[in-house]
Amino acid sequence: MQKIVISLGGSLIVPNGGIDIDFLKKLNSFIRQKLKGHKLQFFIVSGGGATTRHYQEAARRVVGHELVSEDLDWLGIHSTRLNAHLVRTIFRDLAHPYILKHYEIIRKVSEPIVVASGWKPGWSTDFCAAMVCDDYNVKTIINLSNIEKVYDKDPKVYKNAKPIDKITWKEFRKIVGDTWTPGMNLPFDPIAAKKAEELGLTVVVMKGNDFENTNNYFLGKPFVGTTISPGLQG
Repeated sequence: MQKIVISLGGSLIVPNGGIDIDFLKKLNSFIRQKLKGHKLQFFIVSGGGATTRHYQEAARRVVGHELVSEDLDWLGIHSTRLNAHLVRTIFRDLAHPYILKHYEIIRKVSEPIVVASGWKPGWSTDFCAAMVCDDYNVKTIINLSNIEKVYDKDPKVYKNAKPIDKITWKEFRKIVGDTWTPGMNLPFDPIAAKKAEELGLTVVVMKGNDFENTNNYFLGKPFVGTTISPGLQG
């Protein structure tokens, strides 16, 4: 079976307005349609989304000061696990019965859908997606998030920010830096970027709720997104 790793941004599952039922319905239909007549195996690594930030902010407001990074990370990790269970429930008839959450343990998975979550403090689920690639011999991560492309700087802050179609890991890591901060919101986190570069992975960043565009990628047609790779020049 061809293995496909998807890093599913939590902001797609749980944006600030609550759980996005419409998105989950479309994801459900899209994945099931792709499995029909094809020998594919999807590894879906779920992010934490607004649930993470709500719990982190609640803790800060109660104690009245900044919390230690480990506690903030654990709130995020458990948020990813809640979202992962939601996704696994949706695909219950097709999915591996256990959520992947300990990446030093390599399970023998044969089901067409395998759902994964956060692991331990220090990185986001992007890193976990890279670990899935390492564990199950996959070379590409499809990163579905709430942005169409990677920019050379934050477009919310800089009006002259430019979108990027192709970029090397070396250049990408200059943009995102090397330091992980709990709750940080980047196209691909710094620690995950370092790991992906070490493993020689390619990451394709696309807007997750544009399933027509995602389908174009699967069909080998032109698509809107950013490809981060060791072998491409930005």
